[in-house]
Amino acid sequence: MKSRNGSIAVVIAIALLWLVARVSLDVGSAPPEAPVNAGTSNTEVVDVAAPAATPAPAARASSPTPGDTQALPDEAWQTVALIQRGGPFPHRQDGTVFGNRERLLPLKPRGYYREYTVETPGLRHRGTRRIVTGGQPPDVWYYSDDHYQSFRKFTP
Repeated sequence: MKSRNGSIAVVIAIALLWLVARVSLDVGSAPPEAPVNAGTSNTEVVDVAAPAATPAPAARASSPTPGDTQALPDEAWQTVALIQRGGPFPHRQDGTVFGNRERLLPLKPRGYYREYTVETPGLRHRGTRRIVTGGQPPDVWYYSDDHYQSFRKFTP
């Protein structure tokens, strides 16, 4: 039994070391400049997607049409209101630094982006929907319904 507990402890230690090494590499490396969507205005919805080599996700019923900033779920607008009021937020992670490790958003200094949970009805956990803001106070807003796999820029 002690051998099994020791093995589990070794696996956990290795996993933690890997995680620490990965975070250190992400923080210390300078990602390539993210693409800038020239010619877009604050009222347009901009899809910020993964590099071209990644296949695009299937179209969703909630996908916006160009210029349609109202295509967010009601819960997203509730989160926007909380952000604009400064909270209180339902999750301890809300308002924390978003690292942009996926490098799908424009490159900015660490701490520029903040993440917030968008509630999903029927779930007892945070789910996959998020709002990511940039700046203090926010001057840019992004919505993700697939846990940072893609983003849509919007204007509240």
